[in-house]
Amino acid sequence: MKSFAQQMPLQNVLWINPRFVPTKSLAEKIEKLDVNEGLVSANQVIAALVSNSIHQKWITGGIDSGDISEEELNGNDLTILKNSWELFQINGKQIIHDLSLLEKKRVSNTSKFPHAILINPEQIYIEEGAVIEPGAMLYAEKGPIYVGKNAQIMANSVVRGPSAICEGSVVKMGAKIYEDTTIGPVCKVGGEIANVIFHSYSNKSHDGYAGNSVFGQWCNLGADTNTSNLKNNYSTVKVVDWKTNKEYDTGQQFIGTIMGDHSKTGINSMLNTGTLCGVCCNLFSDDYPPKFVPSFSWVSGKDIVPYHFDKAIEAMEKMMQRRSVQLTPAYYKMMKDLFQSTSF
Repeated sequence: MKSFAQQMPLQNVLWINPRFVPTKSLAEKIEKLDVNEGLVSANQVIAALVSNSIHQKWITGGIDSGDISEEELNGNDLTILKNSWELFQINGKQIIHDLSLLEKKRVSNTSKFPHAILINPEQIYIEEGAVIEPGAMLYAEKGPIYVGKNAQIMANSVVRGPSAICEGSVVKMGAKIYEDTTIGPVCKVGGEIANVIFHSYSNKSHDGYAGNSVFGQWCNLGADTNTSNLKNNYSTVKVVDWKTNKEYDTGQQFIGTIMGDHSKTGINSMLNTGTLCGVCCNLFSDDYPPKFVPSFSWVSGKDIVPYHFDKAIEAMEKMMQRRSVQLTPAYYKMMKDLFQSTSF
C-alpha cells in the first residue's frame, strides 16, 4: 500500500530561509504569497511559494530566483543571521518577543508553588505539569521567564529572565541560569549557564560554566566542563572559518563554544574562547582541545583522529533510544553527507 505522501503528491511548496528572523509583518507577507512568488532582500530569497516542479528543481540544483516573481523588502526592516554567535546575541530579545504572544499563560497567583520564590510573577509563564521545587527562585525583574510543560526546576536553583526552560527539561539542584538563556526541550542542565542556547535532548547535568554559547541536539557536557567566553587580555575573539580553515577576527568580545549535534566532552574538559566544534565529536583531555574541531573527530589534547562513521551511528542510535527517539533515514542521510564532506 502506498503511503499518504505517495498518494498525494505535493502541489505547492513554501520555502523559508531560516536565517531571517521572523516578525509579524514578515509572516503576514509570506501568508499572502501566490504560487511562484517570493520575497527577497539583497539578492537573497527570504521566502517563496513555488509549484512542485520548481520545488523539485531547487532540491537538485539549488534556489534560482529567476523562477519566481520577486518583491524586494527593505533590509533595514529585517534581521538576518550571518554568523552562528548571533543566535545567542539576539536570544533574549527573541524570548521577550515570543512570550509577548502568551499573555494568557502568565502566573496569576503563586499559591501553586508556595515554597518557591517567584519575583515579578506577572512576567513568569508556567505551563501545565511543570514543577517548581521548594527554594527555587524565578527572578523576572529584568525580563520574562518561560517554563514549559512537564519541565522541572529543582530546589535552590535560580533562573533569571529573560530565559526559557522548555518542555520536559530539568534544571538540576542549585543551578544558576542567567539572562538570555534557552534550555530546549528534554534537556538536563546544572552548574552555571549564561546567555546560552541548548537545543533539544542535550545535557549539561553537572557543575561547570557555559557562557555565550550554542549547543546543538544530543550534546553531552561531562562534569566540570567549562567554556571560556572572554580572553584574558580582553581582546576580540578570533575563530576559524569553517570553509577555509583560516582564522579571522570576529570583532566580538564574548564568544564561548558553538557545538554541533551529538558532540560530547569528557569530565573536566576545558573549551577555549571561540571554539567551533562540528557534529559527532568526542573531546576528552586535561588540556585545551583545538579551537576548530572538524565533524566526526576524536580529540585528545591536540591530537585529532577521525571517528568511524559506523561507530558514530551506533553511539547515536543508543543515545536516541534512551529517549525513545528513532534515527530516521533522513537524519542518517544528513549525517552521512556531513561525514563525506568532512576533511581533516
